[in-house]
Amino acid sequence: MRFWLIFILIFFAVRYVLPIVLRWALNSFVRKQMRNGGFVVPPQAAPRQDREPGQIHVDYVPPTAAKPKPNEFKGGEYVDFEEVK
Repeated sequence: MRFWLIFILIFFAVRYVLPIVLRWALNSFVRKQMRNGGFVVPPQAAPRQDREPGQIHVDYVPPTAAKPKPNEFKGGEYVDFEEVK
C-alpha cells in the first residue's frame, strides 16, 4: 500500500509539477540571457576589397591528376553472359 501511494505521488509530481518548474526555469534562463546580451550571432567575415569588381579569386585549387591518353587503355576483362528467360 505504501509503495503505491509513493508511486502515485511521484507520478503526479512528474506529470503536473515538473512541467511547471521546467517552464519557469527555462523562462528565467532566457530572460537572463537576453538581459546579458546572450545569444549573439558572431559577425561574418568581411569580403576582401583588394581586387577590382568582376574578378574572381579562388583560395584553393586541388591538384589535377594526369589524364590517361585514349591509346593507353589496355582493355578490360570480357565476361560472356547468357540471357535468362
